[in-house]
Amino acid sequence: MSETTSEIAVLRAALAAAEARASAAEDALVAAKGELTQVQAIVSASEDMIRHLRPQIAKLRREQYGHGAERHARLIEQLEMQLEDIETDIADDRAKAEATGPRAMVAAFERRRPARKPFPGHLPRERVVVKAPTSCTCCGSARIVKMGEDITETLEVIPRQWKVVQTVREKFTCRDCEKISQPPAPFHPTPRGWAGPNLLAMVLFEKFGQHQPLNRQAERYAKEGVEISLSTLADQVGACAVALQPIHDLIRAHVLGAERLHADDTTVPLLAKGGKQTARLWTYLRDDRPFAGGAPPAALYYFSTDRRKEHPTRHLTGWTGILQADAYGGYNDLYHASHRPAPVLSALCWSHARRKFFELADIKATARKGRSVAEEISPIALEAVKRFDAIFDAEREITGLTAEARHDARQRLVRPMVQDLHNWLRTERARMSKHNPVAKAINYMFAEDGRWDAFTCFLDDGRICLTNNAAERALRGIALGRKAWLFAGSPRGGDRAAFMYSLIVTARMNDVDPQAWLADVLARMPDTPLSRLPELLPWNWSQIPQRRAA
Repeated sequence: MSETTSEIAVLRAALAAAEARASAAEDALVAAKGELTQVQAIVSASEDMIRHLRPQIAKLRREQYGHGAERHARLIEQLEMQLEDIETDIADDRAKAEATGPRAMVAAFERRRPARKPFPGHLPRERVVVKAPTSCTCCGSARIVKMGEDITETLEVIPRQWKVVQTVREKFTCRDCEKISQPPAPFHPTPRGWAGPNLLAMVLFEKFGQHQPLNRQAERYAKEGVEISLSTLADQVGACAVALQPIHDLIRAHVLGAERLHADDTTVPLLAKGGKQTARLWTYLRDDRPFAGGAPPAALYYFSTDRRKEHPTRHLTGWTGILQADAYGGYNDLYHASHRPAPVLSALCWSHARRKFFELADIKATARKGRSVAEEISPIALEAVKRFDAIFDAEREITGLTAEARHDARQRLVRPMVQDLHNWLRTERARMSKHNPVAKAINYMFAEDGRWDAFTCFLDDGRICLTNNAAERALRGIALGRKAWLFAGSPRGGDRAAFMYSLIVTARMNDVDPQAWLADVLARMPDTPLSRLPELLPWNWSQIPQRRAA
């Protein structure tokens, strides 16, 4: 009996030990599964991140040769397309890891919810209080006391409100002479005065500043309950152009009074018989801010039905100074010795020259065409872009300094790099065939006698900028607007568009809201004498507190 009891105890102990080993093995298996899932999550996240970083690394390698928007815009475009899928895959792997085992902590990829930017403080606040409970939600007691509140802010918009302003002029009759006395009618921005200055400014800014044609504006106004015909809106736009002519004349005189101008042009579709023709919109920009000049910036636009060289010659009749532009031959008459009162000095744009090399060193464009980067990317083009960017980097450091300080810095820092670039380009071109694309890019800077001098004249004058990017930025809105308004209806319509672009872009360059400025100018011009019209120019208008508040 004792032996049987002893055997049973031994068996029980062995069973307990076996059960313990089985339990430990099961726990180890579960832990192993959790660790395996965790490792899989880390590996999956790492693989996705590697796939995400490969194109970024390729872009960043090119970034040392790129410049401005050509670098960052393409990198951002690539990253935005991949970011959503990568974050979704990583979140999916983490969820699986949490369901089968310990949470997989991947600290490097821990996502943080960004803090929302607070709404502007000047916006009015409408307080909506949710009905408070009258009793405790737990025990039902009515003895509850307020201890605080939580506020959630939601941004809302009030639909545009229209109103009719009634101007009342009372009549009085004299009991002695029986004559009628009445105050004179107020002046209006446009004839017949049915549209107020704010409405006119809105129509002008949406058409020329936001590129919304009048027919689309009329449709939107009709949906808001105010029907205004297209012809009526067109009449008001023409009347406003006539009313604003004195302001435009002052801006034109200010621009042409500069000693240095930026010039450029862009295509504009023009409606013609049987289709459309390619017209041109020209801009001449005054911007003295890069060399700490005191004159406010301004822009002047012109329209032409073609790109013949007589147009810039006519636009700049009687002007002389420094013209920063590309190598378009239409400006050559301005540089000729016969130009009066004196020949214009040509200062060519380094961004145009650099762009030709950049196109030969564009990694993404080459990969998009399905070609091998190693075969298609020219090492000489890459080296050229690298040398260009060293010059650009040095120029960025001296932007905003005085002309004298910029000249001194260029003699010390930039001139040696420009001379090295000149010698290197000459040496490399001598080794190439004239049909080599890189040789053609080099020839752009040496194609004609004096072209290299036009590229390097900035070294001897601190007022001259390295590039003509200021004029290109002034034309960027027109390039975007072409997709909205499709074409100019007539040459007079193109002239009117150039007229309004001069006003709107000048206001923007002086950090002035164009619509608020146009509304105030249209309201004040009828009562403003000619001697005080300069007060309405954007750079003077912005200095008046009540104007800024508008």
